Amino acid sequence: MRLFETLHARTLVAALKAMVVLTLFIALIYTPAVTLVGQGLFHDQANGSLITDSQGKVIGSRYIGQSFLDKKGRPLVRYFQSRPSVTTDAQGKDLPYNAGSSGGSNLGTSDATLLQAIRQRRAAVAKLEKVSPDKVPADAVTASASGLDYQISPAYASLQVNRVARARHMSPASVEALVQRYTSGRGLGFIGDPGVNVVLLNAALDRMR
Repeated sequence: MRLFETLHARTLVAALKAMVVLTLFIALIYTPAVTLVGQGLFHDQANGSLITDSQGKVIGSRYIGQSFLDKKGRPLVRYFQSRPSVTTDAQGKDLPYNAGSSGGSNLGTSDATLLQAIRQRRAAVAKLEKVSPDKVPADAVTASASGLDYQISPAYASLQVNRVARARHMSPASVEALVQRYTSGRGLGFIGDPGVNVVLLNAALDRMR
């Protein structure tokens, strides 16, 4: 019994020592070191990859999507529209692109609610862009898993070029050139699909104004 108590006491002491050492290491060495490296070598990323307008005001992050809607939830025709977002606020009410509540709807592909939402979104996009519903790409009517997707497909961006050009009194060619500038390719040449950064694209359009 004494041997067991002695071994138990030694184990407890060893565990306490390990906890103290690791706590001090993480608090006094690891965390400050990571912070210094992040701020020194990756300052922009460590601070949220923020973007600013022409007056230097922060208007968002290049890696977090935004809604470009008016107060009534209608698309602002001067801007390229993002993918749908089904994030909510703290009370569970719809609040698209709420970075504090990242997530998808978790509805299955055969769910009647999802299918109805897709039909409604497709009709709305077709009306906005003045095209037939069969021309509307999938990412225009489906939300991402995070609800914060900052990219859209080149096909969806191309669909919006004429509308944005008309609203801003620009030539479609000049708007298309901006789309190309903010289009990224596949990761490492084969991972994922090309995407257009809507946040950066819309910010660039406003700077041109």
